Amino acid sequence: MIGILSFVGFTAMVGIISYYATRSTNEKTSDGYFLGGRSLTAGVIAGSLLLTNLSTEQIVGLNGSAYRDGLSVMAWETLAAITMVITALFLLPRYLKGGLTTVPQFLEKRFDVPTKTITSALFLTGYVVVLLPVILYSGSVAISGMFDFPTLLGVSESAAITICIWGIGIIGSIYAVFGGLKAVAVSDSINAVGLLIGGFLIPFFGLMAIGDGSALNGLETLMATNPERFDSTGESWQEVPFITIFTGMMLVQLFYWGTNQQIIQRALGAKNLQEGQKGLLLAAFVKILGPIILVLPGMIAYHYFEGGLSSSNLAYPELVRAVLPKYLVGFFAAVLFGAILSSFNSVLNSSVTLFGIDIYKQHINPDAPERTVVKYGKIFGIFLALAAMFVAPIIENAGSIFQYLQEVNGIYSIPILTIIVVGYLTRRVPAIAAKIAIFMGSGLYIVSQFIIGPNRVEAALAKASESGITGEIALRQIEADAYPHYLHIMALLFVLNVILMLVIGKIWPNKEPFKLEYTNQVEITPYKYVKQVGMAIVAIVVLIYIYFAQ
Repeated sequence: MIGILSFVGFTAMVGIISYYATRSTNEKTSDGYFLGGRSLTAGVIAGSLLLTNLSTEQIVGLNGSAYRDGLSVMAWETLAAITMVITALFLLPRYLKGGLTTVPQFLEKRFDVPTKTITSALFLTGYVVVLLPVILYSGSVAISGMFDFPTLLGVSESAAITICIWGIGIIGSIYAVFGGLKAVAVSDSINAVGLLIGGFLIPFFGLMAIGDGSALNGLETLMATNPERFDSTGESWQEVPFITIFTGMMLVQLFYWGTNQQIIQRALGAKNLQEGQKGLLLAAFVKILGPIILVLPGMIAYHYFEGGLSSSNLAYPELVRAVLPKYLVGFFAAVLFGAILSSFNSVLNSSVTLFGIDIYKQHINPDAPERTVVKYGKIFGIFLALAAMFVAPIIENAGSIFQYLQEVNGIYSIPILTIIVVGYLTRRVPAIAAKIAIFMGSGLYIVSQFIIGPNRVEAALAKASESGITGEIALRQIEADAYPHYLHIMALLFVLNVILMLVIGKIWPNKEPFKLEYTNQVEITPYKYVKQVGMAIVAIVVLIYIYFAQ
């Protein structure tokens, strides 16, 4: 009962603070609703970026990966810091100079309206079919398990998860649809503090549990017992082989932190370029510490449970149940609930933005006043949330949620990244090149990863079974050798798409070169130490890899 009361109290506090912090914002204009009135400061941007990224599909999924593979999966966290530096230096100044509300708006200016519409449709499809349902499902599994809702409510496990899905979906929709970006960002910042505190408590108590009351002794025991699991360079059969860091991994990270509307919208709402860059750099520094929350608990769980869990995805929730004092369960559940809400309402708010600006205003009612655009954006958001709530229970049989997300998102992430990078780095590549790159990139990736790849792997595993080969590592090695890693495929398709666009641009160049106009929406004087701070962040990441390399 104490846990439930503390959960309700902390959650209510966040809602009340968010309401009072945003009640003076004019939500009836596009800038006010979609970008928080272009008033976000560095701290708010950093907190919102971190909590939007951090949710149960990462907390549970990435710790599950660490339970299975060890420290090498930290690449998903540490390399994010480098791509945030690239975004701060290269992409954000161009976004703010162009006065963008959505990333696809640039594609309209650089190429044409159909290119923008296709890109917005790809984003929305990925959000409603994959990202929103996965966030709802994984979050509901965590919350239902933490409070043991099946027993508490006297219902089946599936029914309890469905109840949680709808509860999270409705509350998240209220934040995102009726509060706009500023409500999302403010609630994110509050929850970010709680999540960092709670996130650090889990490995602390976990290390104490295996160190006879001493966290330092626990860390020494953990490193001495399984030193090979502290290798930063992954093997070819693991989730993140070391070579992928130099191929598709950086591209996936750059897409996510630099071009994904769900994430970059926080920086687009900056009051000026300095605040936006400082927010990204601050988030990058904190992101370097991400493995303590998202990797270390999984490694502790492997030692604590002696690698005996039935599923790697159980590593985090089982560790929490085993080591967290009962009086902190309610607080941690509230913080975790905030992380779930943050990811859900952030994606939903970005979806509303994409629909309102890039589809409704562009194609349905071009003469609509801003109040009407916001109104129909909210209506679309409600339908989108309902669709996600209906789809979410189907995710139950998706397998490894974290890797599933990364692989499926490749359908649209690399094509979109390609046309944005080529769009900014060239001046005469035509719109037809962008359209061909989108459809070819998506089509080839689908054929590769969902037709050719599975068939090759299935055949290799069948042959191994006939030969009597057993053992998890042996089978994973056979699977890895059967077909190239999906991150390598992404890198190959990125290079092919870039070459294709440049060749088309050489043969059929635009008559007039593209010029990025300054819209004077916000001040774009850069943060004077952005390069120095960025170099420091990159150096820290490199040193971490060198230190843990075996």
